Amino acid sequence: MLHHIELWVPDLRRAVTEWGWLLGRLGWEPYQEWNRGRSWRQGTLYVVVEESPALREGAGHDRLRPGLNHLAFHAGTRSQVDALAEEGPAHGWTPLFAERYPHAGGPDHYAAYLENTDGFEAELVAGHP
Repeated sequence: MLHHIELWVPDLRRAVTEWGWLLGRLGWEPYQEWNRGRSWRQGTLYVVVEESPALREGAGHDRLRPGLNHLAFHAGTRSQVDALAEEGPAHGWTPLFAERYPHAGGPDHYAAYLENTDGFEAELVAGHP
């Protein structure tokens, strides 16, 4: 079981706005807050966004390079996934694979794929009806 996930971000304020909205809508609770970071918790797992002083300058996150491609979350019912997909753009999230929504992951997989301003992808998976 995972203990936590830490994402280094180039802009903490933007990350808190975007990730905070998404994680909050998925039922995650604010957990920790410090000068350069925030976290949200669900059960024993927590997700951190941090604007670390050790962050190297560069092109930023690229989900198509080696490393983290995306985080996939249980997102409730199909109607709840639909609502998140619809609301996402107002909160900094851009739909991915919109032409194949909601079955971009295959005919038996109902999910929304969103990418935030910093290039992080979140997959929002619906439970079986």
